[in-house]
Amino acid sequence: MLTFAPGYPLLREVVTAARAASRLNDSRFAQVFDVEDDWDHAYIVMEWAAGDTLEDMLTSGPLDSARGARIIAEAADAMSAAHAAGLAHLCMTPDSLRWTPGGGVKITGLGLDAALSGATAEDPALADTYRLGMLLYAALTGHWPGPDCPTLPPAPLADGLPCSPRQVRAGVPGALDEITSQAMLQRDQEGLFPLTTPAQLASALHAAIPPVPIPQLPPTPRSRNDSRRTSSRAARETRDTDYWSPGEREREREPEYWAPGAQQPPARPRTGNVGSGRRPDPSRLRIGIAAAAVLVLVVVLAVVLLQPHHSSPSQATGTHHTSTTAPKSSVSVLTPVSAQGLEENNNGANLAIDGNQATRWQTHFYLGNPVFGGLQQGSGLLLDMGHSVKLSSVTVTFGAIPGANVEIKIGTPGAPVPAPQSDAMSSSAAAADEAASQSFASAMTTVAQQTGVSGTVTFPVSSKASGRYVLIWFTKLPPMAGQANKYQADVYNIVVKGQG
Repeated sequence: MLTFAPGYPLLREVVTAARAASRLNDSRFAQVFDVEDDWDHAYIVMEWAAGDTLEDMLTSGPLDSARGARIIAEAADAMSAAHAAGLAHLCMTPDSLRWTPGGGVKITGLGLDAALSGATAEDPALADTYRLGMLLYAALTGHWPGPDCPTLPPAPLADGLPCSPRQVRAGVPGALDEITSQAMLQRDQEGLFPLTTPAQLASALHAAIPPVPIPQLPPTPRSRNDSRRTSSRAARETRDTDYWSPGEREREREPEYWAPGAQQPPARPRTGNVGSGRRPDPSRLRIGIAAAAVLVLVVVLAVVLLQPHHSSPSQATGTHHTSTTAPKSSVSVLTPVSAQGLEENNNGANLAIDGNQATRWQTHFYLGNPVFGGLQQGSGLLLDMGHSVKLSSVTVTFGAIPGANVEIKIGTPGAPVPAPQSDAMSSSAAAADEAASQSFASAMTTVAQQTGVSGTVTFPVSSKASGRYVLIWFTKLPPMAGQANKYQADVYNIVVKGQG
C-alpha cells in the first residue's frame, strides 16, 4: 500500500498512472486493487508480489545463460502486451522483475515508477526495450550497465560503452551476446540491426533459447500377476520352440516315451498342434513346403503363357523407340549476376546478394511520408539474372522494423535498364530517370507481394512468368529506428530459387 502526504505534488500523475495500470488484467504485472485520490488521505492498494527479484537472484553471480534469457523473454512478452494496451514502464531495474514461486515473471511498478520519478520518453517502446536489454545484460553477466542499481557491480566499459556480455563472462552464447547489443545500443554495430520494441526482443530471444527438454516418464510398474503371466508366456514360447528345433536333443528324448521292456514306442496322436506337446514330423513338413512351392510356380507359368501378346508397330518392324518425355527441370538456387538500385540509391546494391547477413543495401531515407515522402510511387533493387529464369520463391532478409510493403516482379522489358541514380544528376535528368524507372518497373509482371514485412520473408511464386530481371519493389517504407517521421528500408540478403 502506498500512502501520500497531504499536498504531494505528483499526486494527480501517480493516481492517473495507477488507474491506468488497474485496467490491465495481466497476471504478469503486480495488480492495482484500489485508488483513493483524496488530497489529504490519498493511497494506492497494490498486490504484494511474491518471489525473488532478479536483484536477489544475482547476488551470488550471473544466471545460467538459457535461464536468464528465458526470464527476460517472458518479461519482454509481458511488456509487449502492456504497450499494446497503451502502458509503459520506463524505469525497470533488477528490483522490478520477480520470478514467482509458480515459475513465471511478475513485473512491479508499471506506470507508477515513472509517475513517481517524473520519467518520460519520446519513444516509450524504445525506452522499455533498452531497459529490458539492461536486464538481459545483468542476467548474463551479473553486472549492471548503468548507474541506477547500486547493489550490482557496474559493467566494465570500453570506449565509454559497456563491454559486451561475452567480454565480461566466458561462455555466454554468441546469439545472446548479439541480442543484448541490439537491444541496448539501439544502433548498428558490426552489421546488426537494432531491436526497438519489446515484441522484437521477445521474438529474438525465443528463437535463440534452446527448447526445454520434455522429461521422460518412468516405465509403468508391472503387477505381480502381470509378471507371472509374462513368465508363463515366455516359458510356453521356449517350450514350443524346443519342439520345432531339429537336432540330437530331440532324438535323445525319444526313449523317454518308451514303456519299460517295449521294443517300439507306444502310438502317439499326431495332431500337428504345437501347444499339445507333440512334435510334427520334419520330413513331412519339408515335403509339404516343396509341393506348395511347385504348385505356385506352375500357376505363375500358366498365367504368363496364357496372356495374349500384342506387338506394337515398332516391335513388328524391329525398331526400338525410347521415351521422348524430358524430365522436368529441378528447382535450384539462382545466382544473380549483379544488382542495382532502381529509382533508388545504388551504393552497396551488390551487398544484398553477397550471401552475408551482416552486410546490407539501404534505400534513401524520406521525410514525413512512408510512401517516399510523397515524391514517387515506388523504388527498389533490380537483380540481373544473366538469362531468362522462372521463379519458385524469393527469400529476402529485411530490417527488423515492420512496415514495408513489397512486390516481387519479373520480366525482360524492351526498354534498356535505367542508369543508376547519381547525386550529380540535374533536376531534369533526375526527372527523366524517375520516369524511365517507373516505366521499366511497370513493364514487369508482379508475381508475389506482402505488406508490413520485416525480418526474413519468403515470397512463394506460382506464376509461370519468366524474365531476365527480378525486382524487389517497395511501395511503402518502414520507419527508421529512433527517428521520428523518417522512413528507410534495409535489405540484408536475397536468395532466388527457380528454374533457369
